[in-house]
Formats: sequence, C-alpha cells, structure tokens
Amino acid sequence: MAKPENYKKLEKSAAARKRALHAVIYILLVIWAIIVLFPFYWMLLTSVKSYSEYNAETIPKFFTTTPVFQNYSDAFQTVPLLRYLGNTLLFTVITTAVMMVVVTLAAFAFARLEFRGKNLVFTIFLSLMMIPNELVIITNYTTITNLNLRNSFPGLILPSVMSVFYIYLLKENFAQVPDSLYYAAKVDGTSDLKYLLKVMIPICKPTLITVGILKVIECWNSYVWPRLITDDENYYLVSNGIQEIRENGFGRENIPAMMAAVVVISVPLIVLFLLFREKIMTGVSRGGTKG
Repeated sequence: MAKPENYKKLEKSAAARKRALHAVIYILLVIWAIIVLFPFYWMLLTSVKSYSEYNAETIPKFFTTTPVFQNYSDAFQTVPLLRYLGNTLLFTVITTAVMMVVVTLAAFAFARLEFRGKNLVFTIFLSLMMIPNELVIITNYTTITNLNLRNSFPGLILPSVMSVFYIYLLKENFAQVPDSLYYAAKVDGTSDLKYLLKVMIPICKPTLITVGILKVIECWNSYVWPRLITDDENYYLVSNGIQEIRENGFGRENIPAMMAAVVVISVPLIVLFLLFREKIMTGVSRGGTKG
C-alpha cells in the first residue's frame, strides 16, 4: 500500500531536521575539540621556537617555519629531568600496584562477603569522600613526619595506596557478577581468594584496567603532596621538577625551554590515554551501571 503524500513529506521533514541536528552537534564537537586541543598545540609549537624568535614576537604566531629542537636537549642537560622522570615512574608503578591490591580486596569484601556491620562500615567509607582533601593532607603530613619518612619513597607512596572512590567503583562492578557463580564456586570448594582471582577479576578486567590507568594519571600529576613531603631534589617528581626548572633551571623568561620540558613530561600520559582510551570508557561505563 502506497504511503500518503503528507506522510512522505513529514518523513522527509523529520529526516532533514535530524540531519540538521547532527550537523550542529558535529560542528559544536569540532569547536570544543579545537578549544581543548589548542593548549597542547601551543605548548608543542612554543617548544620548537628558539628563545630569540619567541621574544621577538610582538604578536604570537600560530606556526613557525624554522623549528629548532635545542630546547629538548637543554631540558635534559640543564636540569636533572631524567632523574625526575625516573622518580615519578618508580612512585607511579609502586603506588598503583599496591593500591590495586588494596582496593580490589576491599571492593570484593564489600561486594561479596557477608560480615557483621558491613553496610555501616561501607557507609563510613563513603562518608570519607565528604572530608576536604586539605584536612587529609594535614593528617598525613603529621603522620609521615612523626614516622621520620619525609624525603623518602615510603613517605611519598603510603598515603596514596587507598582510594574510597576506586573501592566504590569496583564494588559496584563486582556486584554485577551473578550470585549464582559465587554459590556454584563455593559448592565446588573454591576459596574466596581463588574465586576472586579466577572469576571476578577476569570478568571485571575493563574496570580494573580503568582504575589502574586513572591511578597512573593521578600519580603522574601529583603535586601538592610531593611538594609538602620532599625538599630533597633526589626525590622530586616531574610535577615538582617543573617548578624547580622554572626557578633554578631555565629561569622565568625562557618559556620555549620550559615548554620543551613540559612536552617531555606530558608525552607518557598522552600516549597512555591514546592506547587505552576505549578501555577507560568501557570500564567507567560498566562500573557506573548496575543491573
């Protein structure tokens, strides 16, 4: 049966409105992407300009015809940037590994095990997220100082190995695994730890990978705590090293050399995100959806 003429016109009108809406959305997304990416482009552009070229610009130029890479050489020769990167890598790897063990065990306990006061303890855990971070930093600083762990990797690492938010995220993800799998495993005589390692972790791998990547980014960008707990250059992380570079390395005026150091520091995180962006999105969506 042929469709009425008016119905065809309505279909065409609806399709045109849909295409127009999609076009507007894509245009807005492109504009937003340019706004977000422009600082990275400007950082990279500035890092390949010579000091004289940068200072000679009365009006900033959006490109350069004579890129130089001396700034990158200066970034490693003028200050111990390689040491800062090594310290940050060590801090990030150890902190992330220990935290993954702690939050995975805690999330499994809250999601699957039954013990007296579980809901009360979990509520108290969640309430900790309401405490201002400044109060936690003060408490941690006092504790680490009393333990004589300032200017040490244990002092840097210990306050960062637990996260209420990541426990909550994993707990919600673990809770999505059907109870029947747990009961079947218990009937077969499987221990809770073996069930966690053989069943829960493989099923919830996207969320675990996401938590690990987010923790790596958090550690790499950590600034306030390392700045408080270390005043020895041998323990500086890259975030603190930037300030050291600015104050005692290139100086406040050599912006191109500063930008070269920032590019070197930023590249690992950018590469990490590009490699695992799909897993991050999948893990976050799975962790935040129950049922």
